[in-house]
Amino acid sequence: MRETAEPDPPVWLIAGPTASGKSGLALALAEASGGEIVNADSMQLYAGLQVLTAAPSPADEARVPHHLYGVADAAEAWSVGRWLRAAARVLAEIATRGKPAIVAGGTGLYFRALTHGLADIPPVPAEARAAAQGAYERLGEAAFRAALRTHDPEAEARIAPGDRQRLVRALAVAEATGTALSAWQAATAPALPPGSWRGVVLDPPRAELYARCDARFAAMLAEGALAEVRALAARGLDPELPAMKALGTRELMRHLKGELTLDEAATLAKQETRRYAKRQTTWFRNQTPDWPRIASLAPDEQWRQLSSLLEISP
Repeated sequence: MRETAEPDPPVWLIAGPTASGKSGLALALAEASGGEIVNADSMQLYAGLQVLTAAPSPADEARVPHHLYGVADAAEAWSVGRWLRAAARVLAEIATRGKPAIVAGGTGLYFRALTHGLADIPPVPAEARAAAQGAYERLGEAAFRAALRTHDPEAEARIAPGDRQRLVRALAVAEATGTALSAWQAATAPALPPGSWRGVVLDPPRAELYARCDARFAAMLAEGALAEVRALAARGLDPELPAMKALGTRELMRHLKGELTLDEAATLAKQETRRYAKRQTTWFRNQTPDWPRIASLAPDEQWRQLSSLLEISP
């Protein structure tokens, strides 16, 4: 996306679903431009899950500077706001070095926070959240959307079908604060001003992406994912912590408890990974419709298309 003359140094955003090749493409761009990579994946923030979250390898990290990978303990719970504050500091530091920044990942809300801002919404009481959740369960999505439309038509129109969490939050915010969520969001300033960044989304054919997801999870098992989950399970952490929800974690923990064979756990984990990839794809299609798309999974073709889109000399 290009809104004004490109800044110097530029900030490039590479987004897309899991297993679509974001890390490899970001590495290629960083090496070609002399840039530094900033993580925008909520699971790759956590230490101890490098294999399970497909975080960059030590060899990749030695090739170009990487930031915000493995910086949080699994016992922590990073919010979008905490990531945004950390990312803003890192981006400022990279700019002082005169280097391009490449922000890469699959967490859509991180990209939205960078490019649209993060609203300073007052805390929503638990009672309001519970009431909105109860309304959703009682009414179903269609009727709930109709109710939300009376409070916040912009949020209702923007939130993707099936995104229960965001629908419930929008109604809870509106009823608890007396102000629509979209109004809170409209009053915020983005961390990256318009014209200071360019974004691209990897959007490969779904069947090919699903096959890549399956193959990658099988490779993760061969590379030590089960050992990572075993170490995580030994800590006895709250299962609601973000790190405990990394793709494959719950299924492999069930295997360690004797509830599933390893093959059964892998089958379920692959299925959940495909579902997650579908949700990510839908989110980016709805939330970043004006960002250029790269449809290939082949690294060479991804680089060719990126070079053309961003006007980079091969």
